[in-house]
Amino acid sequence: MNRFDAGRLIALLLPLALLGGALGSQYIGGLYPCEMCWWQRYPHAAAILLAGGAFTAPAASSRARTLTLLAALAIAISGAIGVYHAGVELQIFQGFTTCSTTATATSTEDLLKKLMKVPLIRCDQVQWSFLGISLAGWNAIFSLSGAAVIAWLMLGGRRSR
Repeated sequence: MNRFDAGRLIALLLPLALLGGALGSQYIGGLYPCEMCWWQRYPHAAAILLAGGAFTAPAASSRARTLTLLAALAIAISGAIGVYHAGVELQIFQGFTTCSTTATATSTEDLLKKLMKVPLIRCDQVQWSFLGISLAGWNAIFSLSGAAVIAWLMLGGRRSR
């Protein structure tokens, strides 16, 4: 496998794994996402679409390279949000001062009923950690490292031709 193909593959598999882990922790592990957790998911979804598009383009074409680098940028954006979220959890940054929820309703009474059943998930509290690093911290580490590797593979491969 050449550098270009390795970069495209990482650009597809990394956000798939990270988004899959986030969804698994929510639906299997019972960890409800806070607002900033959601923010970290959106760039991964975009990266999956971009990297998937890179596989539809001819191998080693400029279109495939551009789509892969855009996927790496989206992955890095998720990592940057993860850094901020981890900083909020560690009380380095202030974060939100208001509550947020994903509950929707057709009436005020219906909304109140739904809000009473929705768990309050704070962005400044760690729900789960491994080796003292929260999920947001792990997302930052894997996303930023992965984006750097993808960029190195894609741009390094270009210079060696």
